[in-house]
Amino acid sequence: MRRLYFLLPGTTDKFACGGLWAELKTLELVKKVCPAEVVTYRQREQGHLWLDDLLKGDDTFRALDDVIFVMSWGFDVAKLAPKLKRLNAIYHAHSAEYGFNLPASVPIITVSRNTLGYWGQRSPHSLIYYLPNEISDKFQDWQGDRDIDVLVQARKSSSYLMRQLIPALQQKCRVEVIDYYVEDLEGLFNRAKVYLYDSAEYWAVQGVTEGFGLQPMEALACGCQVFSSVNHGLSDYLDPAFNCYKIAGYSQEFDMQRILKVIQTNQKLSLSPTLLEEHRPENIIMRLQVILAELNEFFDHKQLYQSNIPNLGYWQVLNLRSQRILAKLKKKLKF
Repeated sequence: MRRLYFLLPGTTDKFACGGLWAELKTLELVKKVCPAEVVTYRQREQGHLWLDDLLKGDDTFRALDDVIFVMSWGFDVAKLAPKLKRLNAIYHAHSAEYGFNLPASVPIITVSRNTLGYWGQRSPHSLIYYLPNEISDKFQDWQGDRDIDVLVQARKSSSYLMRQLIPALQQKCRVEVIDYYVEDLEGLFNRAKVYLYDSAEYWAVQGVTEGFGLQPMEALACGCQVFSSVNHGLSDYLDPAFNCYKIAGYSQEFDMQRILKVIQTNQKLSLSPTLLEEHRPENIIMRLQVILAELNEFFDHKQLYQSNIPNLGYWQVLNLRSQRILAKLKKKLKF
């Protein structure tokens, strides 16, 4: 199997975010299947390869035939893809709606079925795969006492949540607001009865989608009751009234009523074990073995054959619509 080079802008605190942590987790899982390492391209870092160094020289294409470059940073893909045009490159897609297109020569691996559907329509002639994000085995229900009524992380939370709902809840129950990095998140989820997550506003402002949304699943895995938005990738696994509750439901008063009822009656909704198993490391490694084997087969094929399926771009769609209208007119004129 070819070696995988995971392209990241950098790995220091300057680039810290959920996407970076998810990509580094995927890298560690890939290492169980084939060689893999980080390559940075915005910030040169000791201990990591530098992309521009790899792309130097006239013999670059032949020298890197045994490598697959993994692009993941959505805002940078439009610039990275042309630089890797003659090389083996794939896109590990988290969020969607960045606005760029990819040629059929770039396979796409998505972290959610929501993103899978987006690229299935936008890039219909690319190879596309679904690889779930990892939920570590440390996220389990410890069956212990829960001394926090409501837990919420400030980052990505809506203004409604922070300015209206949380202040109102603080007058009725114990609320813990986290606005700092937490090493032991599974410990907090096991102490909380209810976890609130409302990211729809955040992603609307960002202009891209919620790629997956790890925290609600991690909270559910720990037995915490979740009130969440169900935008984008969250809709992959959240099922309001069956494994979670929909947050920001019509009015603040209705939210309060439902949250306090869950706290006071200790109602229990949970994810199915089957759904959780899909996101555990063992299943992801199994899927990686299948996906990477097919990708290697594809890049072998690409060396011998050119893409010859018409691209479903703007002009092709316009042409097909024109043909459809013309066919309808001809049919009408016959009658």
